[in-house]
Amino acid sequence: MDKQAELSPRRILCVFPKYSPSFGTFEYAYPLTDGVKAFMPPQGLLLIAAALPPSWSVRFIDENIRSATDADFAWAEAVFVSGMHIQRKQINDICRRAHEAERVVALGGPSVSACPDYYPEFDYLHIGELGDATEELFVRLADDVARPPRQVALTTHERLAMAEFPQPAYELIPLRKYFLGSIQFSSGCPYQCEFCDIPGLYGRNPRLKSPQQVLAELDKMVANGLSGAVYFVDDNFIGNRRAVLELLPHLVEWQKRNGYAVQFACEATLNIAKRPEILQLMHDAFFLTVFCGIETPDPKALQAMSKQHNMMVPILEGVKTLNSYGLEVVSGIILGLDTDTDDSGERILEFVDQSQIPLLTINLLQALPKTPLWDRLARAGRLIENTERDSNVDFLLPYEQVVAMWRDCMGRAYTPEKMFARFQHQIEHTYPNRIHPPPTKQRLTAANIKRGLTMMARIIWHAGVRSDYRREFWKFAWPRLKAGDVERFISCSLVAHHLITFARGASSGRQTASYYSDKPAEALPQAAE
Repeated sequence: MDKQAELSPRRILCVFPKYSPSFGTFEYAYPLTDGVKAFMPPQGLLLIAAALPPSWSVRFIDENIRSATDADFAWAEAVFVSGMHIQRKQINDICRRAHEAERVVALGGPSVSACPDYYPEFDYLHIGELGDATEELFVRLADDVARPPRQVALTTHERLAMAEFPQPAYELIPLRKYFLGSIQFSSGCPYQCEFCDIPGLYGRNPRLKSPQQVLAELDKMVANGLSGAVYFVDDNFIGNRRAVLELLPHLVEWQKRNGYAVQFACEATLNIAKRPEILQLMHDAFFLTVFCGIETPDPKALQAMSKQHNMMVPILEGVKTLNSYGLEVVSGIILGLDTDTDDSGERILEFVDQSQIPLLTINLLQALPKTPLWDRLARAGRLIENTERDSNVDFLLPYEQVVAMWRDCMGRAYTPEKMFARFQHQIEHTYPNRIHPPPTKQRLTAANIKRGLTMMARIIWHAGVRSDYRREFWKFAWPRLKAGDVERFISCSLVAHHLITFARGASSGRQTASYYSDKPAEALPQAAE
């Protein structure tokens, strides 16, 4: 990218689209915080913003925090957008607004890389990862920011090595307004689960950053105001186990140097339970949560979806192993599989009770382009384009039965009694196995103390006074407060409040049963009042 200095200066507006309310973005917890407005920083678009030529000006707007205004579009000479399939409507709306302002618009990211035909109105499509297509886009815009007469698709053929990635432009966003920080170590996954599009988009041989890059990004986030937790957004944190074993000691030392300023979380396949050497280092590096795509407790279903690696260790035994290292498991569960039967919902609820996992994202099966599932269902004529449905899959069970099963599972799994009981199990069997950092100066900052007091007050007001589940809340919360366990009081209460509120909407039919549904979800009353 040495030739960038020769490019004519431009003004670039980067706009990240808003998410619709969903189970996994915790927006019903935001009113209980000290000003959180969004879930995680948009890594991909922040990377593009950092890769812009040094003479270019950039303005970054995450519409989960605030909307781009007419003045923002008027300032810009070109607009950059990125996003996922679940943001398709919002992505196209940004394009419409940019064109109303007579601005040229370029779109990149996972959704357009998988489905360019979803976005016919954009001027430039950037297909693939950072690389030669990115450079070509910059050159074209430096030469001319007029809208081209027809859409131009630029495809990356030579990807930039992750070891050469710039640090994401964290300085352009208000990090303290995010529920979690985010960081990427690797790209790609060696497994090929039937429903997953990651191998098709990013390959099966994980590409990597160096440990030094990861530490530098953590330093940059902390310097720009991040506190709390950082989520490794890798699709499979242990996709390259040798690389993870090289990284983790660096994270352990970084935590010691920085007074355990942040907690870590990640996504990993459940066979991580067979790697005690990795789990011990994660424990020492202050990893507290691991998302595992368990998908189903049914071994036959796991075999059918090519997820045999979840059977390398019995699922409940794997969860218990992770808990023994202080790692709370978050799980993904899918309904609508071809192997589902009339009692699949009951088996999921039984698994919830047995595993005592507090947070399980129960979702309807959705076929994504560039997946083996999409190809199989397309051949069978079982893909359905109908915006009145919550899934594009023609299930083998009747559609209404599957949706009713989902609503029943959500309603019964996330009652206040069940929710707080599962957190109590974690307090007794998982959290004691974590390291307990001393009250370092990095943790006991004035900003963190103020933040904690603000959240305590809002949690007590919304959940302990105004909510209709306040009796169950106080049964759980009062022992935590008496024990001085403020961190667990805050973290468990925030998550529980969101899940209880969302699940009530789900069981009553006011929330859609799939992240990918085009149907609008209804607004839910805050604080389950």
